[in-house]
Amino acid sequence: MTIRMELGRNSYDIVIEDGCLARAGERLDLARRVLVVTDDGVPPAYAQRLAGQCKTGVVATVAHGEGSKSLDTLQTLLQTMLDAGFDRGDCVCAVGGGMTGDLAGFAAASYMRGVDFYNLPTTVLSQVDSSVGGKTAVNFGGVKNIVGAFWQPKAVLIDPKTLATLPPRQTASGLAEAAKMALIADRELFELFETQDVSSCMERVIEGSVRIKKSVVERDERESGLRRALNFGHTIGHGIESATELTHGESIALGMLPMCSDAVRPRLLRVMEKLGLPTEVRADREKVYRAMLHDKKSDAGALTVVRVDEAGSFRMERVEPEALRPCIEMVVKA
Repeated sequence: MTIRMELGRNSYDIVIEDGCLARAGERLDLARRVLVVTDDGVPPAYAQRLAGQCKTGVVATVAHGEGSKSLDTLQTLLQTMLDAGFDRGDCVCAVGGGMTGDLAGFAAASYMRGVDFYNLPTTVLSQVDSSVGGKTAVNFGGVKNIVGAFWQPKAVLIDPKTLATLPPRQTASGLAEAAKMALIADRELFELFETQDVSSCMERVIEGSVRIKKSVVERDERESGLRRALNFGHTIGHGIESATELTHGESIALGMLPMCSDAVRPRLLRVMEKLGLPTEVRADREKVYRAMLHDKKSDAGALTVVRVDEAGSFRMERVEPEALRPCIEMVVKA
């Protein structure tokens, strides 16, 4: 299945197909120097499989986890490209999860003012969300994704077979982002989460999520308005993620709960329990609040939050940060 992202000269194909990683050379221009960026939590065979299809494949493996989304790691990748003689005609490929895609994409956007970038996501979270849309970044000064660029990939290859090696916690974390997509834009997809064994219809979940992301990005490529809807759950969620040991998806799921209406919240709670996601966390509420204030989506002291009153729709609201303290208390237990 091929879904076309229509962004004028930045348009590209999103391919969802079992085994497409092993056939990447049929879809991508790999007849050049290719920096293959992966992390040590990804089976090495995935990156090697891609590198073997390149004219000159240079594999760069970084440590897994948010700690690698840094200027130091970015510098290492850029130095690797420089040492290997990369020029403007060469490219970067990400093989891994959201962290890898963000980091590799930013390296592609930065080197020689921009070289081609391909994304081959291997986690649920990256396949349903972060690999599509062109947002690249690293963390800096304790703030997530504060330094980055919009740099659209030339293509995205999604191979659902790569999900077979994921631990259950990482799968659930990624599905939290898919549930987010469903809650803001696809009532039927959310009902699938409620009524079906999601593991048996993963391709449907991936396709539905990608189509939602595509629709939003096409109308707001650089997050000037509508694309902020994709931040549902992220304001409080990023605060929780910074202050606890929870994964990104677990934190975002908790961040969504207070932003749901009284009618939708119990439905989301049941879905979270079904997926094995936490429904509360013990942490320092003040630490979560302070981390939330660092959120890059704040503007002139106010925050734009996304609320869901009915599954499949959303509304945006400007609020003062203090107004979110009761929302934090709903999911963060002292």
